[in-house]
Amino acid sequence: MPAFFVTGTDTDAGKSTITAGLLRAFARAGVPARAIKPVQTGCTETADGLEAPDVALWRSAGGQGEALFMYRVPCSPHLAAGMEGAELDASVVAEECRSRMNQPGVTLFEGAGGLYVPLNERESMLDLMRSLRIPGLLVVANRLGCINHALLSLDALEMAGLSVAGMVLCRTVPSAHTDAGTTAEAEALILGDNAVRLAEEGKRRGIPLLADIPYMENASPAHDAFWDALADMLEPAARALAAFSPARGIDADLLAFDREHLWHPYTSAMRPLPVREVTGASGARLFLADGTSLVDGMSSWWCTVHGYGNGRLVRALQKQAARLSHVMFGGLTHEPAVELGRRLLKVLPASLEHIFFADSGSVAVEAAMKMAVQFRRSAGQEKKTRFVALRGAYHGDTLGAMSLCDPVTGMHTLFSGVLAGQLFVERPTCRFDEPYRPESFAPAERLLREHAQEVTAVVVEPVVQGAGGMWFYHPEYLRDLRRLCDELDILLIADEIATGFGRTGRLFACEWAGIAPDIMCVGKALTGGMMTLSAVAASRRVAEVISGADAAHGGGVFMHGPTFMANPLACAVACASLDELLASPWQACVEHIQEKLEAGLAPCRNVPGVADVRVLGAIGVVETKEPVNVEAWQDFFVSRGVWIRPFGRAVYVMPPFVASDGELDALTRAVCEAVLSASRNGGTPVLEQRRESC
Repeated sequence: MPAFFVTGTDTDAGKSTITAGLLRAFARAGVPARAIKPVQTGCTETADGLEAPDVALWRSAGGQGEALFMYRVPCSPHLAAGMEGAELDASVVAEECRSRMNQPGVTLFEGAGGLYVPLNERESMLDLMRSLRIPGLLVVANRLGCINHALLSLDALEMAGLSVAGMVLCRTVPSAHTDAGTTAEAEALILGDNAVRLAEEGKRRGIPLLADIPYMENASPAHDAFWDALADMLEPAARALAAFSPARGIDADLLAFDREHLWHPYTSAMRPLPVREVTGASGARLFLADGTSLVDGMSSWWCTVHGYGNGRLVRALQKQAARLSHVMFGGLTHEPAVELGRRLLKVLPASLEHIFFADSGSVAVEAAMKMAVQFRRSAGQEKKTRFVALRGAYHGDTLGAMSLCDPVTGMHTLFSGVLAGQLFVERPTCRFDEPYRPESFAPAERLLREHAQEVTAVVVEPVVQGAGGMWFYHPEYLRDLRRLCDELDILLIADEIATGFGRTGRLFACEWAGIAPDIMCVGKALTGGMMTLSAVAASRRVAEVISGADAAHGGGVFMHGPTFMANPLACAVACASLDELLASPWQACVEHIQEKLEAGLAPCRNVPGVADVRVLGAIGVVETKEPVNVEAWQDFFVSRGVWIRPFGRAVYVMPPFVASDGELDALTRAVCEAVLSASRNGGTPVLEQRRESC
């Protein structure tokens, strides 16, 4: 049976009365039902504690329900909570609501006031609805102006990506209470026309008008006759809601077309891995077509640091789309690109002064490599053309970027014969969480001194090697590398695409070492996962040498120009993402996530088949001794209500920074259960095992 969020066009739309009437109608139809008031203000003291007025009203109609967060002063939730020294958080309230959604029958969650009633300084009732991601039931106060209020509410719900199961029109004041200058006859025409127009508009939008409730003259909610009469009028609505399916179910045709024609990453076109259809997302959760809710432990490949549907980012995208969606960046500029440049220069190392925008992380690496090569050509150092990278490195899937990935253990060994021959050094063996051993830098020093005359740049993932195995190495290694590059006239390129914008506990991973590269690549979380965008930041020295070249050495122009370079939509969202990050207590959030991951994954250390457990910032890794079966592990994780996609021997989580404690616990518990099940079943977790504990 489904759950619905009852909201109104304004504070006095009649939500509580309609909720109570629906409970009565469900009971008469033999449908189990209950109501939940997520936040109740105006509560009164009783001998048994606080009493919620809306819950009392539901009970007078014979319904069952409870209020979750209760406050005494009858005002907006954020103000009532603040007056009692409390602060509401949409994710926390949503988690409490979600814990009550697995009961049989219909559950009605009744909001406080309208959509934009504030929960706190940042979030409104609409944010709570987005977190729950259940269909809405809009109660419309039938009065002059109600069509405007109803359509604005429907637009807001639609823009928030929420479905609406239906509308209920409700008259909350006697017909004698007409607007000034309006006769009773005119008032009746207005109310009737409201019903007609609302039904027509609802039909256009696919949102039915389920009931038109008049003001019930000479009736009192204190009497059963009132509730019986209301239940009679709401009976069709109750039947429709009881039969409503919030999830449209698995679309076999859609999945069949996907399987036959869409080529997914790192997957066979002829024998693809199974996929699951995502129909929506909110906060740290993904919602599948069959109604399943999954906690996203991947942050959509590490980019959605603010979670899904962040209001500031959504508004930035919508506003920019209406103004300017795209324009070529050759010979033209625009405010979003300039503003993003200003924001980046405030947070990047001070020595990086020039920013080149690109499409994706791989393209950013390509551009950085071209910068390094053109820098040498412009400086008359044509022999310095090779790059040095670390074993275990991953820098992207395009040809140039692939040449920097580990040629033996990496994902791109198939292409080694056609890729440029780069130089590779043993990956740093000095763990992040152990004392630094200077001898661990010796292999890099030997190689760089031996090949200094032909090396243009060293490319590294600072501190964290991502898709190459999620290895965390000591920051002192970077300090030694920076010193040696300066000595040997070798550029240092930092690939911060995965690590940038707070993931490791520092805004950029280079900050752990206190060093600045000559070129830095950023992407992924740059836009909070809303759009594809990357940036390459270069030092003034690099820019000056390239720009000062004569015609024989490049003519002073950098030879790169993506079609969608500095796309205004992406730049506007990136500005909003940086503002959101820097205005938040992101460091405290990441520290808290690290503590939760360390505690939650620690039991895995004692499980046979586990080689290592390591955590840094908002990254948690369980390294298995043998490669995992991705399909089997994913099936197991989905059965546990989480989305985790392991690779190789790395079973890892990189959750959004907004993930709640309950969601973090769900992720670590699922990993522990998976590794324990795998240890007992030949390396593959078995779905039949339920809720085991390490």
